[in-house]
Amino acid sequence: MRALPEWFGLEESLLRYVEAARTLPTLIASEARRDVGFLTIKQHTAGSAEILAMGVLPDRHRCGVGRELLEAAAAQVAGNKTRLLQVKTLGPSDPDVNYARTRSFYEALGFIALEETTAFWGEANPCLIMVKALG
Repeated sequence: MRALPEWFGLEESLLRYVEAARTLPTLIASEARRDVGFLTIKQHTAGSAEILAMGVLPDRHRCGVGRELLEAAAAQVAGNKTRLLQVKTLGPSDPDVNYARTRSFYEALGFIALEETTAFWGEANPCLIMVKALG
């Protein structure tokens, strides 16, 4: 995550994600014995799960790593009869170009924007909740 400061630049949040990865299901993408990406899943209810955190090293962006991680995670939770997958990301009312790319990535994989809210991360970091139906 430290290799991705554009997305994981808030130390307190980064430490929460690291701790979550220790206890929640986390998929790791490796190439030639080098870890290049990760995805942590949180099951909220029997029918819904969340991509709690996901990251791919910048030199592996647009190479299919993120897509493979997301597809593997979706298959894993669908096997548990999960019907809805969600992700929270910085909302479009914030002009950050990195998060605009993040939203485009999720949209390309079938996620739709559900709601932008400041209830999770405060006024300075509007949260966009995106969802995808599984199966």
